[in-house]
Amino acid sequence: MADSEITLCCLLWAHPGTEEALVAYEDGVLTLLPDHGIELEVRAIGDGAQGRPLETQVYRIPSQAALDAYLADPRRTANAAERDRVIARTELFPVVLR
Repeated sequence: MADSEITLCCLLWAHPGTEEALVAYEDGVLTLLPDHGIELEVRAIGDGAQGRPLETQVYRIPSQAALDAYLADPRRTANAAERDRVIARTELFPVVLR
């Protein structure tokens, strides 16, 4: 099943005071998705209030190999320190779009 399409939902919480920086970080790394054949289906930015995530994303990924390549992309990993600075918590899980 390694070549099967995957649809993932990603929830992102910001460290307090880094909300705008989280959005800016995501603006940058999301531009790398097409290089790996990944489509961003939905990107919703909320207020992050009352324990809710600041950002919700849904991706359509052609295969596990494409996801692995995106996660290992040196342009993405070069920004690991910024990611750690602005993102307090991430939840990533498979979904089915209807």
